[in-house]
Amino acid sequence: MTTRRWRLPDAPLRTSVVVAAGLGLLGVMLLGLAIGPLLHASGRYPFVATAVFAAMAALVVGAIAAGHPFPLFGSANHVTMLRAALVALVAGLAEERPATLMAWFVVALTAMLAALDGVDGWLARRTRMASPFGARFDTEVDAFFILLLSLLVWRFDKAGAWVLGCGLMRYAFVASGWVLPWMAGPLTPTYRGKFVAVLQVVGLAVALAPVVPSPFSDAVAGVTLAALTWSFGVDVRRLHSAG
Repeated sequence: MTTRRWRLPDAPLRTSVVVAAGLGLLGVMLLGLAIGPLLHASGRYPFVATAVFAAMAALVVGAIAAGHPFPLFGSANHVTMLRAALVALVAGLAEERPATLMAWFVVALTAMLAALDGVDGWLARRTRMASPFGARFDTEVDAFFILLLSLLVWRFDKAGAWVLGCGLMRYAFVASGWVLPWMAGPLTPTYRGKFVAVLQVVGLAVALAPVVPSPFSDAVAGVTLAALTWSFGVDVRRLHSAG
């Protein structure tokens, strides 16, 4: 999502998206307050998670008007908003002291997010409410989650700082389009790209799992990063040829 054309949507879409964001905000706070003590997290945890979700929700509210030509937020976007809430709960742990129970919690949430992945797209097609905004919303939630997973794998000493490349490479790819116009060209979605995206989530979650010790976690993360590097290399070559 982008803030270049940030503006509030018109009613009734404005009401629909604000209600969804408000419910998500309340849900993240309540879940954070309930889960924090179970994970032995600090008292900051629910507030950090809620602040992260609030930032994500603000971007959604401001960006939806430019790419969502429907009067309501839609069931597909509600599912993506739910996924964003789960990702915010993971984000709240990024500054916490690493602990085994937290790692298992993130692995469990990864399984939930994987189960929900694709449901929003299916709902968008079934309800005939597919939109550029919905596709971008889904992509950005996935990208942010992969960044968080790579950060946690590093912070839990399951791989070196190089694993952050799994989360940062996509943002570097987008940023390069600001400098090299041909890098900002359109890319047709491929099964290769979808497979590698799923591999990032699965590979990083496996590396984070407490039952996978180093150096095996390093190896899993290394394969994950290598696959992503290859996939982005293919995309760069495609864009360079087209440009």
